Amino acid sequence: MSDAVTPPSSGCAPQDDAHLREDTLTSEAVYRGHFLELRRDRVALPDGREATREYVVHPGAVMVVAMLPDGRLVMERQYRYPVRQTMIEFPAGKLDAGEVGLACAQRELLEETGYRARRWAKAGVMHPVIGYATEVIEVWFADELSLGDRQLDEGEFLDVFTATQQELEDWMRDGLLTDAKTVVGMMWLLQWRAGRWPLQWQTV
Repeated sequence: MSDAVTPPSSGCAPQDDAHLREDTLTSEAVYRGHFLELRRDRVALPDGREATREYVVHPGAVMVVAMLPDGRLVMERQYRYPVRQTMIEFPAGKLDAGEVGLACAQRELLEETGYRARRWAKAGVMHPVIGYATEVIEVWFADELSLGDRQLDEGEFLDVFTATQQELEDWMRDGLLTDAKTVVGMMWLLQWRAGRWPLQWQTV
């Protein structure tokens, strides 16, 4: 008799996930830092057993795919201490308390790069580390840029430069660009420029 596993169906409607959900029984804050919180929860599994879940509570963030008139993209190089590497990234930053995504995107783009944008479009959201954090990143596109002065936070150090789409694709292929949110931004950029994923632009 075969022990073959039944393949999953193609549907993924939210109402079909009751057999997968985990319910919180208890929750405790293990550590609270400047903007991150580490929690340890006890959960009930779908089969009735219990398990422990440890995860980081993150306020959320935005990332900006900012495009110049010639098609080049505004990029940053920033040293990321946890991985001990200088990373190539699209401009990004965390939400302040009560801040909406567009306001955060405008603020971060100006503070980190000196650019302001006249047109904005929200592409979507991404969950970069679903196994251990609540972080959600909004992906924004910006164009009709004008350049002013940067307003970096105290203790913030980064280089701003521009690159072509092809350069970024090559760096991804060669392992020089590995930041997950920037890779997702590139996916959106490629699909939009190919005419497959539309954007709804707004002038601000």
